[in-house]
Amino acid sequence: MVWARVGNATFTLISLIILALSLGQAGWFRWLALHIANWGCGRGHLLFSLVILVGMLLSNVFTNVATTIVWTAAVMEILRLLGFSAKATLAFVFTSGFITDAASLLLPMSNPVNLIYVDYLQISWLRYVMVMLPVTVATIATSIIILWFYFEPQIPLTYNLARLPPPNRAIRDSLIFKLSFPILGLLLIGYLFAKVLNFPIAWIAAMAALVMVALAARSFNGRASRLSYILHLARQLPWRIILLILVLFLFGIGLDNLGITALLSQRLEILSNWGLTLAASGSGFLATFLASVLNNLPTLLLNAKAIESINDIDTAVKEVMIYGNLIGCNLGAKITPLGSLSTLLWLNVLAFRGLQISWVYYIRLTFILTMPVLFVSLLSLAIWLPWLIA
Repeated sequence: MVWARVGNATFTLISLIILALSLGQAGWFRWLALHIANWGCGRGHLLFSLVILVGMLLSNVFTNVATTIVWTAAVMEILRLLGFSAKATLAFVFTSGFITDAASLLLPMSNPVNLIYVDYLQISWLRYVMVMLPVTVATIATSIIILWFYFEPQIPLTYNLARLPPPNRAIRDSLIFKLSFPILGLLLIGYLFAKVLNFPIAWIAAMAALVMVALAARSFNGRASRLSYILHLARQLPWRIILLILVLFLFGIGLDNLGITALLSQRLEILSNWGLTLAASGSGFLATFLASVLNNLPTLLLNAKAIESINDIDTAVKEVMIYGNLIGCNLGAKITPLGSLSTLLWLNVLAFRGLQISWVYYIRLTFILTMPVLFVSLLSLAIWLPWLIA
């Protein structure tokens, strides 16, 4: 029962992480980060903008989780080569991580939470994108404005490009590099065909990952060397996080059995009578609170069941609450480290690279930056959805 709900999203996530790690070992992300530094022309604010832009694009190809694992490390490495201070580095990597999560609202496969939700409620991909496209644009725009004004004092005015090696030196496997863009393009096309033919997108992601692993393994001589590479790749996967997905869903089912869903349904039913705007904001902020305490995966399950169980609810109000719940579980979950898997991974990557952030500082920072973005996101949902329905 649990695996039926999370299997497609979990296998997709594993496959895309493998794909990202294979590209990372081939030097693809380091090459990209070096190019971005060169495109910045030695101007810190331009580099800041480029990191935001690329983070948005990568999250919609590799998911926010895979992007967090590989892209954050590549950005930190380049910033260290440039001699950026710890404060400046935090400004860049925090903004990159925040925008990655905000941009992952756009597509169902951009975030495991989205994919689980879409599969569970059987929301069509077209409907999802039609609802979330304007909301995501508003969310990203608000995020950029707030993050820019908050971190602008920490961004260096200039940096020395002479400290960086040429981007081509980062490439360790030229064949993987040449084939990476066609493979990623086919991956995105494959997602569309998967929905048309009605089979799990995990198959498409798995095929792309297998092709990339086979290409990487070809450079090793002998079965033992190839097996050693595959095992090394497997050890890099965040198995604890993947296991945690299943554990958290079991936790959610346990809370459901204790009657939490019925209690939430009563509260959400009251909200549903207060109009579209309050229903959107109320469901979103309720999801934010629960996700910050319980994690967004069990919160997603509990609130989805609670909304589904409300009787005699207006169709527009129900839909706005469904998407409000998703926004709260994605954006609002960032407020605490326990709120989402991508945040836990992000903090782990930073700690591994020598940048320690205390939970108290993180919560204070994310609360200040997340709440206005969350409010604008929910408000844009309440404004846009009636137009879409009409």
